Amino acid sequence: MSRRLRRILLALGGLSAVLVLALILAVYLLLQPERFTRMLQSQAEAAGLELSLASPASPTLFPRPGLDLDGITLNAEGSNAPILLAARGQLALPWHTLFGGPTVISQLRIASPRVDLGALQGWLASLPARSTLTPPNIPRIDTGISISDGSLVSGNKVLLDNVSLEAGSLLSGQPFPLSLSATAGGSPWQLRLSATPRIEGNTLQLNNISLHLSQGSAVTLALSGNAHWHGAADASASLAGKLDQADAGQYDISLALTPADQNEPLLLALKLDGPENHANLRLPPLALAHWWSELGNAQGPQLAVPPGSGEATIDSIHAGSVHIEGFTMQAGDNLPAGASSAPGKPGARRTP
Repeated sequence: MSRRLRRILLALGGLSAVLVLALILAVYLLLQPERFTRMLQSQAEAAGLELSLASPASPTLFPRPGLDLDGITLNAEGSNAPILLAARGQLALPWHTLFGGPTVISQLRIASPRVDLGALQGWLASLPARSTLTPPNIPRIDTGISISDGSLVSGNKVLLDNVSLEAGSLLSGQPFPLSLSATAGGSPWQLRLSATPRIEGNTLQLNNISLHLSQGSAVTLALSGNAHWHGAADASASLAGKLDQADAGQYDISLALTPADQNEPLLLALKLDGPENHANLRLPPLALAHWWSELGNAQGPQLAVPPGSGEATIDSIHAGSVHIEGFTMQAGDNLPAGASSAPGKPGARRTP
């Protein structure tokens, strides 16, 4: 190789290195990682949360503009118990943001997040109570979310593992898709949900709801319908569909939610009809949630029967780790005022 050719190659190599360095510098200046980091932290602060990263965000250009986040920690302000820990995350950005447009995130990807249910419940309990007179609103969420290899824990107990979630943008009048898969109690579960949110006057509508829940090939639940919410306990919904059990057959199932009034609490009517299994129940969801939350309180009062009325005859039904066989229930029409006022079953006490 001649000396002249070597000089040309060296010059081209040096020029390429300069161009690469200039491109890296331009991407860093255009993306301004600290701008997006500050934006995320300010949004977290507005919700009473603290967001920290193990290292500063680093920019990337291919296959699309974005920022890589390492060592994500999210906790309530003043708390040392992390609500979320994640190994890695990435913000995907539209090209117009890269060239000086509005600061918009098109997608948030999170790898290996670990969510602590106890810390999450503690943060939710610390939030100020919202006025029941506040009209419902749809939070505009332009950012799609992608989560892989996540887990939900309570202390040292894993509740959900191998969690994957894909969700689109949440915009009024546009279909909102959500897909979730996880392992619970050693069984694989999958949820697919879609609905179109819309505000009509002072009513939040969820139209064209389609819900599909399955546990492998053993159990499949498919429901469709609509829901409306006016605020507080003024909510209504009507869903109907099929429950398929591989070993037991197919069931017709319907759910109807009626709003609270001066005489009745918020009520959920559940009807199930199929081979050897029948149920027609009216359940107050808020009181039922309170009753369920008290099950793990070893210091609480004697265990009470769950609130509700109606009748159920269950020959055999399976749902994950729950197995019910030969169960019959009849309850009066008068709903208890709350779970704590329901009569307790003699000799039945909660197990810590």
